[in-house]
Order: sequence, then structure tokens, then C-alpha cells
Amino acid sequence: MTGRDMRIRTASPRDGAALLKIYGPYVERTAITFEYRVPSVEEFSGRIERTLKQYPYFAAEFEGELVGYAYAGPFHEREAYDWAVETSIYVAWDQRKMGIGRRLHDALETALREQGILNMNACVACPCGEADEYLTWSSLEFHRRLGYRLVGE
Repeated sequence: MTGRDMRIRTASPRDGAALLKIYGPYVERTAITFEYRVPSVEEFSGRIERTLKQYPYFAAEFEGELVGYAYAGPFHEREAYDWAVETSIYVAWDQRKMGIGRRLHDALETALREQGILNMNACVACPCGEADEYLTWSSLEFHRRLGYRLVGE
């Protein structure tokens, strides 16, 4: 896959089932989502719809198939946080480490900058010691490569 082959577009609630197929394995195989059960398609589509009312929600499409998505949401509810968001990025399990996450992040960063957002925060889960099959250092390493820095744990 080359960067030109992939298209980043605004997601829609109609993408819920396809994006849920990307998200589901993260719920079932990792500890990073903080969810115990995979949500229903209706719930997931509703999340997309609610997010799009205020924040960007992007899908990465390759040869007609959705291979990743990224979105922003409120970092905290108090007004002083109106210029800060929490970001989330998920890439299809078999498409990781191919540059999709970076492309999604860059699209999200551009849209948020245009929206006047000053701070992008990523709340990531990482192990307290050795990585295992449920929790690795991948998210932390990904964000460090993008210029994020750890501010708390």
C-alpha cells in the first residue's frame, strides 16, 4: 500500500459496522480500549454521529475497504478545556505498522488546527513492566514518534 492508494475521508454513521470490525479485536485482544464488551453496531454508529456534531472523525479507505479510523473528543468537560481534545486512532489488526495511523493522525491534526484546537492529548494504556499479549508499548512509541511526550501516568 502506498500513501497515494489510501484515501482519508470523513466517516459517517453508515461506516459503523465496518469500523466496528476494526475496533472489535482491540476490545477482545487487548486492554487498551477500557471496554469489556464489543459494542453493538447501533451503539458504535451512534458514537460516530455524536462525535461528528463537534469534532472530526476520519476513516482510512484502501481499495474500497476501511482500514483504520481516528477521531477526537472532549478532553474534559469544563470550559477551560474547550481548546483541548483527546484523540483515538485504530488501524485494522492486519494493517498495523504500514503508515495508516500516521496518515490518520495528520488529517486529524490538520482538521483540529483549523477548528482552533490548541492541544491534542492521547490517553494511552501501557504496561507497568514487561509487555504481554494484552498490553504493549506500541501506542506510547507511536505517539512519541509523533512528538507527544508523557505528562502523567
